[in-house]
Amino acid sequence: MKTRSTPIKTSRAGSRSKVSLGGTRTRTKTARSTKQPSRASQSHTTTDLNEIREWAEARRGKPATVKGTARKGEEAGLLRIDFPGYSGKDTLQEISWDDWYEKFTESNLEFLYQDKTKGGKPSRFFKLVSRATR
Repeated sequence: MKTRSTPIKTSRAGSRSKVSLGGTRTRTKTARSTKQPSRASQSHTTTDLNEIREWAEARRGKPATVKGTARKGEEAGLLRIDFPGYSGKDTLQEISWDDWYEKFTESNLEFLYQDKTKGGKPSRFFKLVSRATR
């Protein structure tokens, strides 16, 4: 008699468990999901300062650095974008887009962002990711 297996997702690390109708459980390694997010919540990446700046300014964001993280002689340390009404008031210092982009380029970063939420509203989600790990 043949047993059929039904995949059951069990972890975020890309592993699956299969439970056969006979009760046996096996674990196999699979690739990350290739399912595309809906158009509204799709993420994008860029290294273009104009694109980053337009995205941030459309959401009233300003270039910033985390206070106390710049090395001696540098204008910027850890980079952020500060949005009004969020908790960065005491920990972030506004810097120029030129200083922000200089540090962004030196650090070999890429800007990963979302235009709209799943509900269609403007999203403020972004991450600064290393180009070397992508």
